Amino acid sequence: MPSAKPRVLLVTDLTYEARGRRYCDEDIALASRLREDFDTALCHPLDAAALMDSFDAVLIRNSGPVLNYQAAFDAFRAQALASGTRVYNQLTGSADMAGKQYLVDLTAQGHPVIPTVDRPADIERLPDTSEYVIKPKQGADSIGLEFLTRAELETHAATKPDGTLLVQPRIDFTYEVSFYFVDDTFQYALHAPHPDRRWALEPYTPTPADLAFAQRFIDWNTIDHGIQRVDACRTRSGDLLLVELEDLNPYLSLDLIPQEHRDAFFTDLKASLHKLLGR
Repeated sequence: MPSAKPRVLLVTDLTYEARGRRYCDEDIALASRLREDFDTALCHPLDAAALMDSFDAVLIRNSGPVLNYQAAFDAFRAQALASGTRVYNQLTGSADMAGKQYLVDLTAQGHPVIPTVDRPADIERLPDTSEYVIKPKQGADSIGLEFLTRAELETHAATKPDGTLLVQPRIDFTYEVSFYFVDDTFQYALHAPHPDRRWALEPYTPTPADLAFAQRFIDWNTIDHGIQRVDACRTRSGDLLLVELEDLNPYLSLDLIPQEHRDAFFTDLKASLHKLLGR
């Protein structure tokens, strides 16, 4: 007898190796919980376009940086939009899903983000500091990141076309903190108390001000259904500044949160998927 469960294609790369994280373990655990409600199959991102028409929804998870398979992802995205395929996360995100331009835009709009420009002529708009961070606008996972002095930055920037490189002051922060959401609902937070150990995370209890900070970026983004991670740093003055808004395939560090929070996350995720499917 055919199954009455909706069919979900979980897009993941179980072989991708990330520093300090076990992508494959997280998605294997996720798949086991999804099977409680959905007929679930796993596939590599390079196979998603060929397989997705046989499923009710496509869930993009730990598939590694898209820039490693950009042409295939662009083809998948175009096909999914043309066919009306239900994709989770929704493909209308304005943050990391679309590159890093949003950091420049949010800076110009006065949001609490690490100040960011993408043209050599705009470097003067940044705070004066001993070191600057540069990274490709189309980048991920710290690929291409460099630290430069002001003199090195000016020499380097002169060789790059406008709009291809992000420039930020190097922030002296006390720790990084991440806030995790399903749709627009906060789930949990983790922080890295040691600035030099980004993925040595511990549970974090956010204040109302912290949650308001994170929620403003969830509200700003154009996603109705999906998992988002708001990454921020705490400055020496106590303020939070946005580092990035991961709205395509954020790693969730589910193994580091208490079981009750993990169960609540899975419950909300499955409810969100059912809502997407109209069931």
